Amino acid sequence: MADLADACDGRFFLGERDGLGREASALMVGAMSLPGILDRLTEGAAVIIPSDRAAALLPGLIAAHTSPGFPALSAVILTGGTELPDPVERLLRGMAIPLPVIATDHDTFDTATRLSAVEGRFTPEAGGKTDTAVRLFAEHVDGALLLERLDIAKTDVVTPLMFEYELLDRARARRRHIVLPEGEEPRILRAADVLLRRGVAELTLLGDEERVRVRAAQLGLDLDAARVLSPFDPELRERFAREYAAARAHKGMNVELARDTVTDVSYFGTLMVHTGMADGMVSGAAHTTAHTIRPAFEILRLGLVSSVFFMCLADRVLVYGDCAVNPDPTAGQLADIAIASAGTAALFGVEPRIAMLSYSTGASGTGAEVDKVRAATELVRERRPDLQVEGPIQYDAAIDPTVARAKMPGSPVAGRATVFVVPDLNTGNNLYKGVQRSAGAVAVGPVLQGLRKPVNDLSRGATVADIVTTVAVTAAQVSDDHQGSPFPDRDAIRHRERVWGRARDARLTLAYVARARRWTFEGGWWHGRSVLTPPLGDVVRRRA
Repeated sequence: MADLADACDGRFFLGERDGLGREASALMVGAMSLPGILDRLTEGAAVIIPSDRAAALLPGLIAAHTSPGFPALSAVILTGGTELPDPVERLLRGMAIPLPVIATDHDTFDTATRLSAVEGRFTPEAGGKTDTAVRLFAEHVDGALLLERLDIAKTDVVTPLMFEYELLDRARARRRHIVLPEGEEPRILRAADVLLRRGVAELTLLGDEERVRVRAAQLGLDLDAARVLSPFDPELRERFAREYAAARAHKGMNVELARDTVTDVSYFGTLMVHTGMADGMVSGAAHTTAHTIRPAFEILRLGLVSSVFFMCLADRVLVYGDCAVNPDPTAGQLADIAIASAGTAALFGVEPRIAMLSYSTGASGTGAEVDKVRAATELVRERRPDLQVEGPIQYDAAIDPTVARAKMPGSPVAGRATVFVVPDLNTGNNLYKGVQRSAGAVAVGPVLQGLRKPVNDLSRGATVADIVTTVAVTAAQVSDDHQGSPFPDRDAIRHRERVWGRARDARLTLAYVARARRWTFEGGWWHGRSVLTPPLGDVVRRRA
């Protein structure tokens, strides 16, 4: 639409300025009365009408654009330069008009002639064309072969642009299924359009299907490839109520209470992930963090849940954890956070070199907080001797090679750290926000760790680009064995108690139990055979 506006010397007059980035699928001159025009509207058309008849036609066209029974338009173009009557203009300016209205001083014939000669171009505003082109390039060009034939210097540094490219490329290659519970939020709809055009993920939106589809059409978005589900779907509501009641029976939950709980979009989306109907969930654009992640904590938790932020600086990507979940972790929990954060960093192509942050470096300080970090560092070394970790260490010594040579010479981590583990939430939250605002870094996250399947939270101020990135992160977090887990947490606990009895090994973790059998899927059942010595017993079956 921006190209069309330029071609007719048009100016934005009313409505939604963002709609100038839409694509117009057809041009139509509205020279008839309103009923005749309404009968001839087509999807995505830009309608040209004379401004001296706008008082009679424009309100009806806007109403048609917002009505489920009519095609969505790309824009309305007013010709002739005649001003609207004052009462009509005041009426229109007081309305929420979800499409751009453009005004031009050229007459109708001249405007139509100019616009019919316009050829579509790639411009920065043509987001839909760009996204489609990116997807087609990825589908039809052998990127690996192209890179092999280009003379490009290799580097271990991960820049923000490289991080974003690798993230989207990984997601496109795997095409995971992500559920977006806030299906009627405009930013979510715009992000869904981008994700589908780029082929990043398969999507399910939650909400009333008619309202979601109409709103998407009003915004000029193509969401035909997305599935829309109502959280009040009677069959799924009943199924999820039984699942949730079983998972929370130890907390007194029953099916009757669960029927009301599962219609909440966060619970419904999480239960889709839990039951294998989706691989991951992204929410929070219109809900609080607590509302978004509470169901995941109740249903998908494996152990300690923590988070990281990917901090995209001008020349590198750093990982900060935990800046969103645990207020005051113990030394053991801090070690768990460090190990989990290193794993997340490696998953996204950032070589993990862990700095356990404190107000003291090495053996120079004492006190409860420093001792906690020192103990956590030793635990990381004991549990994962393959990881490079240093602590306690101050931020300047962790990030700056010059300071590192003075404070901690010879350290493989000091001055080169990529994963920064903070001692508490107060420090972490202020650290990431300070770097984000002061250094102009882009903060991607929080990315949750410690769940069986990925669920991630959005800031309520998230942009469309933020949502696209978070969905790609979530898709990349899905492991290859998350194709319908045979063991919910509750069943894993009971299975461990049954087969190991007498607390034979109280340290056996849920993750170990879930993987303690080799699973195959046949005839609607999961079949698990022990891969441990001594064996866990006979073949076990679980209904999928």
